[in-house]
Amino acid sequence: MFSKIEQMSGIGWRPFGAAVCLWGAFFAAAAHASPWFPLGPFGGDARSLVSDPANPKRLYMGTDTGWIYRSDNGGGAWTRVAHIAKRDDLVIDEILIDARDANRILVAAYSKDTADGGLFISEDSGRSWYEQAELSGQSVRSLGRSLSSPEELVAGTLKGVYRSGDGGKHWTLISPAGSTEIHEVESVAVDPNDPNIIYAGTWHLPWKTTDGGAHWVNIKEGIIDDSDVFSIIVDPKDPQVVYASACSGIYKSTTGAEPNSRESGKRFSKVQGIPSTARRTRKLGQDPHNRDTVFAGTTEGLYRTIDAGQHWDRMTGGDVIVNDVWIDPTDSNHVLLATDRGGVLSSFDGGVSFSPSNRGFSNRQVVTLASNLTGANVYIGLLNDKSEGGVFKSTDGGVTWLQESSGLAGRDVFSLAASADGTMLAGTAHGIYRLTDNSWADANIVAAPASPSTADAAPLVRKVTPARSARSRPAAARKPAARSSAPAQRVDTAFYSLVSTDHSILAGTSDGVMMADAMGRDWKIVRSLTMPDARFVAVHQKMVLAASLKRMALSLDDGDTWDPVALPAELTMVAAVAVDEKGNLWVGGREGVYYSTDYGGTWKTVPNLFVTQVDNIYADDAGHRVLVTAANSHFVFSAGLPNYHVTFWDTGWPMRFVRPVGDHLVGASLYDGVVVQPKMVESKFADPTPSGAVSH
Repeated sequence: MFSKIEQMSGIGWRPFGAAVCLWGAFFAAAAHASPWFPLGPFGGDARSLVSDPANPKRLYMGTDTGWIYRSDNGGGAWTRVAHIAKRDDLVIDEILIDARDANRILVAAYSKDTADGGLFISEDSGRSWYEQAELSGQSVRSLGRSLSSPEELVAGTLKGVYRSGDGGKHWTLISPAGSTEIHEVESVAVDPNDPNIIYAGTWHLPWKTTDGGAHWVNIKEGIIDDSDVFSIIVDPKDPQVVYASACSGIYKSTTGAEPNSRESGKRFSKVQGIPSTARRTRKLGQDPHNRDTVFAGTTEGLYRTIDAGQHWDRMTGGDVIVNDVWIDPTDSNHVLLATDRGGVLSSFDGGVSFSPSNRGFSNRQVVTLASNLTGANVYIGLLNDKSEGGVFKSTDGGVTWLQESSGLAGRDVFSLAASADGTMLAGTAHGIYRLTDNSWADANIVAAPASPSTADAAPLVRKVTPARSARSRPAAARKPAARSSAPAQRVDTAFYSLVSTDHSILAGTSDGVMMADAMGRDWKIVRSLTMPDARFVAVHQKMVLAASLKRMALSLDDGDTWDPVALPAELTMVAAVAVDEKGNLWVGGREGVYYSTDYGGTWKTVPNLFVTQVDNIYADDAGHRVLVTAANSHFVFSAGLPNYHVTFWDTGWPMRFVRPVGDHLVGASLYDGVVVQPKMVESKFADPTPSGAVSH
């Protein structure tokens, strides 16, 4: 019987309990290179699905972060295969598997942020990849193949339509060069009987050629003008039947007297039965065994017709955004959907009901982590997943996760903290919420501040120096925070960060630094500090360090009075702050990480800590260390106190942050959810340095 982690990863170790061997002799030889385990929360954005023509149980999935996943059991579980070009901004909307060689895979990619991308090819089932030369740097949006001549391939890019006659090794532009009409090609299709008949859907209506691209005809009759054509399918048995999906709905053409007629697609009729709000139809899928059954994946759910488009029924909720539809060629009842946020949804009854099928697949942006007082439960907050995101909870040290987002109404969660009694608080873009009885309740009642005096409203300008630090300032010089007896009001502000102390909770918000009692109630704006858009707050005993992107301020009396802190001269923007157990200040950003032993009077760098693009700094007092992560690095760095001795771990993932949970570290990757150290207990193969770290 395998433990949960063994079942998920296929690697023999257990999350808690007796000492075990992680990877046997392999781990003993290569402990430092062992990647951390990705453990969810499973789901996220899935973009495309395709199966091996020779083995339909082997599927490949494309994502919007450049990753490709594979399933060997019909979508029941997923394994990472490759990170295309090592880029997080590549969208994989099209994957094509060579019909004669299942080891050969072609991937069309485009960037979310720029006009580039490319066509990438693997000859060894995804272990290694190369970029095809003629399409290098192009935004490749679509791929198609001829059923009658599998060597004939078609690709759509922002520049036009390309064709290959040798399985994708070489490509030629077959649409007019520099055309003002046939460009930005979002979809392509090839006639099943004649590879010279090609359809191209652009961001402005569809086109067709019957002579391999020598001449093109705009086949817009019956289609609402200015329609983006996302998907085109040609009936494999009756090529006169053509479906096209667009931002204005679904269209069908049955023009033509012969099954292979060159007149097909000349005239379209709008398919009725799908509400106008769901007309942005991204993908069409036709049942290979019952061609009158067609699925339409829209931005408001999945629709199905079983009578060739005469009537349509919605098969999912309207909140499901469908990016691709896959119908099992061996069993039409088995249908998979690639969706935004929900990952892969699976049906075994022809689309009547769906359930998540994401084991092993996580495309999530985790931005915050906190545990309750006992540390038994760990909570994480997510961005950009709406109803599928919010907060997830783990009761086993980060191994498994369950969503606990009731009451958040799809809000992004920027920050988490536990109150004095262990109640979790969640900071969102629209206020603060409290977890009570497994549901989040609005906790945004804030005391309205009295009109401050001019002195209270103005930012402090005293300079902190080693000789005259805030700690040495006489009590008479301290300026107390303004207190308010005005009626309470509700605030709608972004809570970027939350920090708990023994007697209060502090928050960095878009309205400045805010403070509540230890239970997270009675929130007030800290009037003694003027810092709009305070992003970061760090606390050690009575020291409070607050920062916006361009400023920092320090308080040594629980936030009653503040002094400005000059940033390190090299630092252009603050990305992270911390205060360690010695009372030293830490700040990081694009240029690196810096620390100060004199309250910001001077700044130093840590020897052997060579890191830029700093994402997070965490003072781990229990471990007597400071943990640093960077967006451009797979490494987690630890500066041990008191001598700042540097150790590091190669996690195998670009990291957003790490936190100690029990005797191991749990981290958030940039886009791929939570990852956990492979060694969560003592092992006879354990490194002499902490938890498998490399020492410097």
